[in-house]
Amino acid sequence: MSAGGIVASLVPLMDARLVTDLRQSIQDCTERGLSVASKWSSELYYAIPSNKRDALISEAFATFSTSTPARSRSPRPSLSFGDPSPASSAALCIPVTPGNQTHPPSQFPDVRTQETELEIQDEAALLAARAFMTAKEFARVEFTMKNCKSAKARFIYVYSCFLAAERKAQRDWYRQNNTRGQPPVPINRLLTTLLDMVKNATDPWLLFLKAIFLSRLNRREEAIESSIRSISGYHWNWSVWTLLCSCVCDGDELTALLPLLPLPATHPLILMFQIRTMNELHSPSENELAMCDRLLGDDCFHDSAWVMSLRACALYHLHDFGQAEKQFEKILAIAPHRIDDIDVYSNILYVTDNRLKLSRLAHEFLELDKDRPEVCCLVGNHYSLRAEHEKAVKYFRRATELDRTYLSAWTLMGHEYVEMKNSHAAIEAYRRAVDVNRKDYRAWYGLGQAYELLSMHRYALYYYQHATALRPYDVRLWQAQGACYEEIGRLKEAVECLKRALLGADPREITIHMKLAKLYEELEDQAEAVAYHRRVVEICRVEERPVQDYAKSSIFVARHHMLIAGGDLLLAKDYLERVANSNAEEVAQASDWLKKLKSVLITRPAIPVTKETSGVE
Repeated sequence: MSAGGIVASLVPLMDARLVTDLRQSIQDCTERGLSVASKWSSELYYAIPSNKRDALISEAFATFSTSTPARSRSPRPSLSFGDPSPASSAALCIPVTPGNQTHPPSQFPDVRTQETELEIQDEAALLAARAFMTAKEFARVEFTMKNCKSAKARFIYVYSCFLAAERKAQRDWYRQNNTRGQPPVPINRLLTTLLDMVKNATDPWLLFLKAIFLSRLNRREEAIESSIRSISGYHWNWSVWTLLCSCVCDGDELTALLPLLPLPATHPLILMFQIRTMNELHSPSENELAMCDRLLGDDCFHDSAWVMSLRACALYHLHDFGQAEKQFEKILAIAPHRIDDIDVYSNILYVTDNRLKLSRLAHEFLELDKDRPEVCCLVGNHYSLRAEHEKAVKYFRRATELDRTYLSAWTLMGHEYVEMKNSHAAIEAYRRAVDVNRKDYRAWYGLGQAYELLSMHRYALYYYQHATALRPYDVRLWQAQGACYEEIGRLKEAVECLKRALLGADPREITIHMKLAKLYEELEDQAEAVAYHRRVVEICRVEERPVQDYAKSSIFVARHHMLIAGGDLLLAKDYLERVANSNAEEVAQASDWLKKLKSVLITRPAIPVTKETSGVE
């Protein structure tokens, strides 16, 4: 059975425990100032069909009122870090710490009771801190929480210290804007101190902060371990799943990571994490689409705009723009003011040259919220499609000012500078994109294009190779590499790149075949050149394309068979007559060769030659 079939045949994803845990996570995340995670939980909870949601909540309350001691939140025993999967831990090289296992608080009633008492003592301070956090007054949060004892207060204290330090780092970074001394990214000098505050943490929320600090300090494998331990203690903090997603480098690492997660493979969180990660890596498959369909089933998050957006992004990365556009239209029908991922929708409309719809969307969302980076990106795409590149750059730059880590805006700004033939500005924009996310092939590809404009083909080749490593099945990247190798005179490597491009290309395409034929001509390998020219003719004739598309190839093949001993003169005659009787530019040339062919036929009888005897593949 296929992976998609396995997903489709799963047992129902929704049960009373899941719904109550999701419901509780809204409050838990809100109380700690995790607005993104709280918004995510709220969206999912709201998307559960109301009749099913109410029935499961009633069932959960009935079960809790008659249940005996609390049980683990996890549907299966928690992951033991003392006995990990050998293959997985070897692949990821994550250090294992048996003594630091994290268990859900519900497994230790005494600890939970003590924590509740401490939270009661800190109640007034927690309420004040929550209000200050909402107002983004992080220094006041820090001052209010510094003497509190509960784990929740400790989290809010450390988190507010981090946010205040981040704000200062951003301010200092922007102060150095457009100067030689500006570092590639803002530098938070408090990260090491903050990490010391949580280095021995066992609380899942503090482990989440520890994972953030480790990730920012480029200690990726330790960040992955802390993230998994945080998830083991508390499943429904989506921010830690997002952080874990950002730590995964490729699909193989994701495969190795999944068995380490403390949830069964059928759990909605695992499915969402897998889809999100593959989308971030720009390499989703039909399997991820099947997972989306399962999550959008009648017994799950049927009307979830968030899951629909996951599906739309997967279709976008699969280059199924028609279906992706339909999915976004469905999202806007149920959530007309949803801004998240509207930039991806604008990319689709840009690629499909849908000017009218893109213009309408830009005006609608500009009225809705002009200070969201996604909206600025949408408007930038609108101006780019109208070839107003300076206005497009203005809006893409505005998006990066609103969110320095907004990858799409940096990349698209680079594209606009390339269109404006401003290679140096394009290189700067693409470098910023790489600084934000080294896993995004588009920025590496853009750097290659910019250096190609400067005729620095060896530099371009370096960046194209980086892009190809991230996206090995992309035809354009192999073609770009081939062009660079050709420019620097390494024709054999150029041939190998174009052959690799053919593996993922449309079987009906002829451009790559024509290029290969030309390279083999330059390499003086006439047999291979003829084989590719003949393939061009065959494709064009099957597709009933105009003779102009394959006239040059026809003449090349015919001439070859006329000049070699034992050539197929009937094939040459057929090819030349088709060109001579057309309105192609090569009519005169074909007619001249036909006259020569007649004299050849007088001296040498025409013997049909099979593909095997002619060496044509």
